[in-house]
Amino acid sequence: MSLSWLFLIAAFAATLFTAWTEPGMLPSELSETVSSAFDFSSTPEPQWPTPTPRARLLVGIVAGHSGNDSGAVCPPELDNLREVDVNLNVAERVRANLIGIGIDAELLTEFDDRLKDYRANALVSIHADSCDYVNPQATGFKVAPALSNLYPEQSQRLTNCLRARYGEVTKMLFHSGSITRDMTEYHAFGEISKLTPAVIIEVGFLNLDYKLLKDQPDLLANGVTQGIICFLKNEPVVPEN
Repeated sequence: MSLSWLFLIAAFAATLFTAWTEPGMLPSELSETVSSAFDFSSTPEPQWPTPTPRARLLVGIVAGHSGNDSGAVCPPELDNLREVDVNLNVAERVRANLIGIGIDAELLTEFDDRLKDYRANALVSIHADSCDYVNPQATGFKVAPALSNLYPEQSQRLTNCLRARYGEVTKMLFHSGSITRDMTEYHAFGEISKLTPAVIIEVGFLNLDYKLLKDQPDLLANGVTQGIICFLKNEPVVPEN
């Protein structure tokens, strides 16, 4: 074999040796170059965006009949009290109560455009019952859940919370015998997102509960607020029949 071929073979072998030898066995300058190529400790940390804080709880409060009509109206001997005024008076106080404890709350009108696919942790529509005298038993409050959404048990639990806490705060009785289709098939139940637990509450009868509805909106609002808090905090309540 010629001398030139021996030099070529030797050079080729040296190249292979260099390529496959551990960095620690290479000359210092080359070792540093190779090592730096695999040294992730010196790589700057990626500047990830700051995580978006989790949104606060949101509750929608519908002031029944607001922006649309007066609702039920009492006769002159009962000061022509209008249902819409009672509803709005209570709804505004419920919203203020929730905001005061760090819960976002939106005041909505009866046929608010925002109700379309509305998403929230809960939606409560506030109404009052007729001012017509029916009988001595036509007093108290009523609550009905939206059972057509994807999690009807959540709407039922919201109902249970409102029944329990509103009754405790106001000392009013639950009037179960007069829940109508206007409540169980309330229009907003079919408009909001199927993921939003929702109820409609009638806070009392405008006739026999007149003084309470007219003179103590803070008490009524506190009862509704406590029911919403019960639901949001998953407080235990006895299921109602």
